[in-house]
Amino acid sequence: MYTIGQVAEITGFSPDTLRYYEKLGLVKPPHRSAGGIRTYNDDNVRSLTSLKCLKKTGLSLEEMKEFIQEGQCFANRSTLRDEDEISILNRIKILAEHLNRMEEQRRELDHLINLTQQNLKLHHELLQQRK
Repeated sequence: MYTIGQVAEITGFSPDTLRYYEKLGLVKPPHRSAGGIRTYNDDNVRSLTSLKCLKKTGLSLEEMKEFIQEGQCFANRSTLRDEDEISILNRIKILAEHLNRMEEQRRELDHLINLTQQNLKLHHELLQQRK
């Protein structure tokens, strides 16, 4: 069992973020001691680690919640059940839409980088003309 501080250290989420994710329903509420103190188990930590990965991809909290709503982890499964197909198709849709947004952001960033490079070149040329 882990305290909220230990889980924060393990996952990189602050205690406030852990409580917020619990409030939003992104993670199952941890067990509480008789005194009301949250105690986390290894499953809680695994769920939060998965959320950390999803967060790193830039998914919104709403997308993360939709992605994990079935609570299934398919990475360690060798066979899939028929009912898993809907979950997988939903996840594919979420990730594909997110990838499209990221690719558009990359195109925009590439354009800004190109403009900045041209601007730098122009300014270097202006300095060279003065010498």
